[in-house]
Amino acid sequence: MPKIKLNLEIWRQKNAKSTGAFEPYQLSDIDDDISFLEMLDLLNEKLIKEGKEPIEFDSDCREGICGSCGVIINGQAHGPLQATTTCQLYMRYFNDGDTIVVEPWRAKAFPVIRDLVVDRNAFDRIISSGGYISTKSGPHPDANTHLIPKPVADKAMDDATCIGCGACVAACPNASASLFTSAKISHLGHMPQGQPERSRRVFRMVRQMDLEGFGNCTNIGECRAACPKEISLDTIAQMRRDYLSALKE
Repeated sequence: MPKIKLNLEIWRQKNAKSTGAFEPYQLSDIDDDISFLEMLDLLNEKLIKEGKEPIEFDSDCREGICGSCGVIINGQAHGPLQATTTCQLYMRYFNDGDTIVVEPWRAKAFPVIRDLVVDRNAFDRIISSGGYISTKSGPHPDANTHLIPKPVADKAMDDATCIGCGACVAACPNASASLFTSAKISHLGHMPQGQPERSRRVFRMVRQMDLEGFGNCTNIGECRAACPKEISLDTIAQMRRDYLSALKE
């Protein structure tokens, strides 16, 4: 089993008010079949044995589902592979002797809590501002009783795959949350259950997005390139159309 040695430059910051800095670390004999987060686990074990503070980073499912693991790796959100979360990135994609720079998401709306951990509660507040759907569906209905064209159902499902990791914000030069917000708006907007509150939902969520301090979208497309679920830019266009319609009502 191949082993590699790495030089790491990792952002350390005590809290949101303190001044952070990169600190150098070295790791040897790393199996190339472990994940990036497992590599950080090994580093933390080493630091603890040396009586030093371990590096704080977020993770939960480690299966690319929860969206909590995101960091900037060598200047790229989630690292060098497309459609991949940090926890799905394996060390075989790095070479022996590589220098890897690791830092947290960079956005005004994502203040650093400690080291690589940022506060992403702004996303939760955007979702909450949209409210619930008022349609009473009752018992679990048979899928065939809802006459929804398959392309529409597929589009709604594609938009619903957004895991809220924040890579779109971190990758965007404007720190825009338009891809995230539009995905959360669009997956309901495509379905009949989401129609009664459609206009109110888009108006409230876009307003909350702006209140949180995210930047404006200027169609650069970095959000799509960094998104581990490859959410389409079409969702942003749909959000804009729905928002303009909501302003007219």
